Amino acid sequence: MSTSRRFDRGHTDDLVSFLTASPTPYHAVATAAERLEKAGFRRLAESDAWDGGTGGRYVLRGGAIIAWYVPGGSSPATPFRIVGAHTDSPTLRVKPVPDTGSSGWRQVAVEIYGGTLLNTWLDRDLGLAGRLVLRDGTTRLVNVDRPLLRVPQLAIHLDREANSGLKLDRQRHMTPVWGLGEPREGELIDFLAAEAGADAADVTGWDLMVHPVEPPAYLGRDRELLAGPRMDNLLSVHAGTAALTAAAAHDRETGGALPYVPVLAAFDHEENGSQSDTGAEGPLLGTVLERSVLTRGGTPEDRARAYADTVCMSSDTGHAVHPNYAERHDPGHHPMPNRGPILKVNVNQRYATDGTGRAIFAAACERAGVPWQSFVSNNAMPCGTTIGPITAARHGITTVDIGVAILSMHSARELCGADDPHLLANALTAFLTG
Repeated sequence: MSTSRRFDRGHTDDLVSFLTASPTPYHAVATAAERLEKAGFRRLAESDAWDGGTGGRYVLRGGAIIAWYVPGGSSPATPFRIVGAHTDSPTLRVKPVPDTGSSGWRQVAVEIYGGTLLNTWLDRDLGLAGRLVLRDGTTRLVNVDRPLLRVPQLAIHLDREANSGLKLDRQRHMTPVWGLGEPREGELIDFLAAEAGADAADVTGWDLMVHPVEPPAYLGRDRELLAGPRMDNLLSVHAGTAALTAAAAHDRETGGALPYVPVLAAFDHEENGSQSDTGAEGPLLGTVLERSVLTRGGTPEDRARAYADTVCMSSDTGHAVHPNYAERHDPGHHPMPNRGPILKVNVNQRYATDGTGRAIFAAACERAGVPWQSFVSNNAMPCGTTIGPITAARHGITTVDIGVAILSMHSARELCGADDPHLLANALTAFLTG
């Protein structure tokens, strides 16, 4: 990897900006697309005819983005190197009839999205963001990034057992307040349309979600930790975007030396199973890769050859050892912050890594000069999963599960080592360029 392309703590500073600008998957892909545009990538519409030229391209669909760079001299059978990630995070999402209330309070009706830690949303200043769909089919992003909502916790005086075992009813206890008085039908959408500069009468659909407005911040005596929202998994989306643009720059600087077509595939809906047209289990990635082969004059045979040597690095956050619950972790595997990305292994295919994948990851880290760690779950604890096994099974390509070790996963505010984001970006750049 070119030394001019190495990332340092400035990358983590930039991650802070990325997280702040991306309160929803729709904002995340828009932010990534803006960065790709500045790096010379151009957007393609899925309904248009594509050409087979070299250079960077990307497609957007809802909260998903697929971007790729075709190096000079690529053949139709040139394999792909893919960084996979997801754009969604556990949160509270607005229901179809949002205006509700009780006992003189105006509230917003929400549904629980993903496996969120409910208690972390209590007594926290919350904003509201997402997309408004207009009558003509266009969309308008909206982001109220100031204190607007709050899920108030019951005072200890009214629940003396709260500290012995807090139990939250997902329907009754998680409805945020946003004012006083009786709810009025259409009030929330009227307000958000005005915030987005749209006519409320033109808003016929919406996808809206709550987000904490407290900005990311460095933490600790030596500022060696970073606290912030949506690290699972915008940390990987940010690193993948940086690695792809670095790989494109490397190819231009070296006159077309990349042996692979580097790809970023950031999907939506991973937190609830990936089964959607923008999720990893949908056809989006396979369609884009196949069209890339065919527009370069390829055949189904070329596609099969390209896939045979394709590798996907599925990047998602994993668990750092928790100092207060160390017994929940495997005793031989205690990933720590700032010691590099983790290789995630599960023999029951909750992660897709095998020995071949381990060797590929180790080579990328060695080339980048990046330390790395292994993660495996305690045998007595259930193991989570990622887009990795889905990608491997759906497309028949070698897939490796990696990520950054964090604490407080699925909290409204998570914690990672401040050096790990740029160590991950360096490893991914080496993977895409090697």
